[in-house]
Amino acid sequence: MKKVMLISAVSLSLVLGSCVSKKKYTEIENELDNTRSELMKTRVAKEDCEEKYGKVQEQVSNYYAKINSLQEESDQKLEMVDNIAAMSVKSKEAMRKTLAKVDPEKLKGVETLSDSIDVAISYNLTQSLNEGEDEGIDIHVDQTVVQITISDELLFKSGSYWVNPRANRLLEKIAKVVKSEPSMEVLVEGHTDNQTIVKDSYLEDNWDLSVRRATSIVRVLQDKYKVDGKQLIASGRSSYMPLEDNSTAEGRESNRRTRIVILPNLDKFLAMLES
Repeated sequence: MKKVMLISAVSLSLVLGSCVSKKKYTEIENELDNTRSELMKTRVAKEDCEEKYGKVQEQVSNYYAKINSLQEESDQKLEMVDNIAAMSVKSKEAMRKTLAKVDPEKLKGVETLSDSIDVAISYNLTQSLNEGEDEGIDIHVDQTVVQITISDELLFKSGSYWVNPRANRLLEKIAKVVKSEPSMEVLVEGHTDNQTIVKDSYLEDNWDLSVRRATSIVRVLQDKYKVDGKQLIASGRSSYMPLEDNSTAEGRESNRRTRIVILPNLDKFLAMLES
């Protein structure tokens, strides 16, 4: 009897133990399902946040791109300068930096923005072309028209239109300026004194000499330094536009010259010089 009761007790204990384990298992399984469900919700929420974050980032990038674009447009916006030429805000700033380097004495007569531009271009060109070495070069700017006057002593031998090799360095610099902006037009003028051409010379007269000298410079710029011929104009003025009195040797020397006239795109020209 005792044996039967013992077996029954053991059996009951096993049954009860089996029931508790299953209950715990069910609870654990439910917790696992709940955890999986929460994890899925978290993943969905994470993906949703990432999508929203991506859109925000895109909006921020577009916003800054628009700001930069507006700033660039502002810098490049062209304004008329004394009804002469267009100039951007960026170029105005470049001009101010240049004027800070100019001798104050040369700024005394500056009254308008156009005057300031002329001085800035003249200063930069003088620094670029002279470099403290070349002599016989005079640079004048009037209403953004650049006039570079070069003595014949630097360019030619007396009575000749063959370009002196020592002028190549200067002509190369001028060519770089001209090639920087295809819209520029360059007029090369030959000027002589009033002395009569030697008889039996291969030259007809001073008209012939002045035209040949201008043409020689044009050919060097085009053939040697690859300036587009469409930008170049050769002109001879003979002795009819003297700078000084031809009655003196010094005056005649000043009158024998080549003048290179450049009409630039002002905005690009200033930017190029500043760089």
